[in-house]
Amino acid sequence: MSTEIATYIGYAASIFIVLSFILKDLRKIRIVNFIGCFCFVIYGIFSGMLWPVIIPNGIICFVQVYHLLIAKKK
Repeated sequence: MSTEIATYIGYAASIFIVLSFILKDLRKIRIVNFIGCFCFVIYGIFSGMLWPVIIPNGIICFVQVYHLLIAKKK
């Protein structure tokens, strides 16, 4: 993947993260935040394995999925 595409994915990730702070519905916040964090993971991978970007955003992705799928059933 080209560096330019990875940069656009990083910008998209930033937009999704900021948007998640604007929303009020918790489910929508989690979905939008998940998309942003997932984009940051992709950005980190295609920008040369940026572990400080990949690890925390990967963990946050799992937390969001947990709350969206598993914690909702309880």
